[in-house]
Amino acid sequence: MSDRPLLNRSLRGFGSTIFAEMSALAVKTGAINLGQGFPDTDGPESVREAAVKALRDGRGNQYPPGPGVPELRTAITEHQQRFYGLTFDPDTEVLVTAGATEAIAASMLALLEPGDEVIAFEPFYDSYAASIAMAGATRVPLTLRAPDFRPDLDALRDAITPRTRLLLLNSPHNPTGMVLTRDEVTAIAALAVEHDLLVVTDEVYEHVVFDGEHVPLISLPGMRDRTVSISSSGKTFSFTGWKVGWVTASASLVAAVRTAKQYLTYVSAGPFQYAVAEALRLPGSYFAGFRDDLRGKRDLLSDGLAAAGFEVHRPQGTYFVTTDITPLGEKDGPAFCLGLPERCGVVAVPNAVFYDDPDAGRTLVRFAFCKRHDVLEEAASRLRRLAG
Repeated sequence: MSDRPLLNRSLRGFGSTIFAEMSALAVKTGAINLGQGFPDTDGPESVREAAVKALRDGRGNQYPPGPGVPELRTAITEHQQRFYGLTFDPDTEVLVTAGATEAIAASMLALLEPGDEVIAFEPFYDSYAASIAMAGATRVPLTLRAPDFRPDLDALRDAITPRTRLLLLNSPHNPTGMVLTRDEVTAIAALAVEHDLLVVTDEVYEHVVFDGEHVPLISLPGMRDRTVSISSSGKTFSFTGWKVGWVTASASLVAAVRTAKQYLTYVSAGPFQYAVAEALRLPGSYFAGFRDDLRGKRDLLSDGLAAAGFEVHRPQGTYFVTTDITPLGEKDGPAFCLGLPERCGVVAVPNAVFYDDPDAGRTLVRFAFCKRHDVLEEAASRLRRLAG
């Protein structure tokens, strides 16, 4: 066999994800897993039963329509109208995907050419870098810095070059918990229009905003025909294993993304699509209760981390809290996280893996608080061992 590497050069440097590695470490050590962002309880019983009913009724057990089942596409348009006053055609401006991860990958593959540049907030979710690489494009990080992780809009303007094709934005932002303000979103939209850029927005935490508001970029003047808006059901309804996401955009952008998507999974999650349609129609009290419950969990874990000696950057949104380990006398987040299960019986994720320049996030560590209250209380108790 030749000495040529088996892995395509665009994916060299991408091994197993940090989430898989740290979750495996949690299993191996029996530690509490606050690394990977999945809830430890299921979402609403009515939604789960809707999935069971769809299975039993034979709805979605065979290939669903390529764009998604009509019931879900309609529910998505109703959701966008209900929460943001946005109007979409369910037949031409909505695409159901295998989670937001596929939606992002399909968008990058569809909209980018080799040599294009993509500006993305750094630290970024790990699939962003891989998706941009698979499209043959170049990522250009816009670094968000502690303590507030606000985007430097002057730096964003300076980062735009004739090769810039697309902005890949995430708000509420994982892992920092930053939520873009209306003024920031407005300024970013103006730059996109001025430089004729496409924008892909990852909005999976849209219903997990504790401080401020979620303002979809696609709702601003000049953005309707240049924005691919992405969200999913996993985070809002606590069924992350179903992998039901969606794209809303103009018909031309949806057609482009669908062209790439159909050669990735083609279709997925047939019966679950009917259940997610029902989930999106839950009353406002569900969404408010979900957010308020997570706010309490944020505060519980944040207080526990502060008591253990961490510097805590309390998030405005998402279900992650970023901390700095410097006050603990530590300087290396990856090494700290590898040793934490043995020291405390808790697993976290080092933020350094979300940066092109790992030193920019070397001392930052992320914890997930989408867990039961008793689990968070036990984790906080264990972490206090660090305080001596």
